Amino acid sequence: MPTSQPRPEQLEALARNRPEGDLYMLNLLKFREAAVYADGRESGLTGREAYMIYGSEVQKIIEGFGGGLVFGGAANALVIGDGELEWDWVAIMRYPSFEHFTKMAASAEYQAIHVHRDAGLEHQLLINCLDLPQSLARLQAEADA
Repeated sequence: MPTSQPRPEQLEALARNRPEGDLYMLNLLKFREAAVYADGRESGLTGREAYMIYGSEVQKIIEGFGGGLVFGGAANALVIGDGELEWDWVAIMRYPSFEHFTKMAASAEYQAIHVHRDAGLEHQLLINCLDLPQSLARLQAEADA
């Protein structure tokens, strides 16, 4: 099963480096051929189908916490780099703050649908990204230090 929750040191790094204001999360997703549920249930779903059950529900939950989808879609072609295109789907989610993100992730609603995410994913990366104003402010602060 893929690592479906951040390790403590990863959450600590995010908390230390959290931006002021909006929090953006880049999701790089690789789906399983067939969904694999931890409880052993037979679903007949592909990994993509299981993940999309999660995706449609989590979008509503994130919107309830004031965030939403910035971009989402299927990875199409590797244009620069070597090897094969590793990712099936790419998404960027926005949360109003680090606090909104952590409250959403700890919510009972989110925990209830997480099973479909885990069942559908072979591999994933979740990367916090700064937007342009946050990036420029960080660069200025580093230059002033």
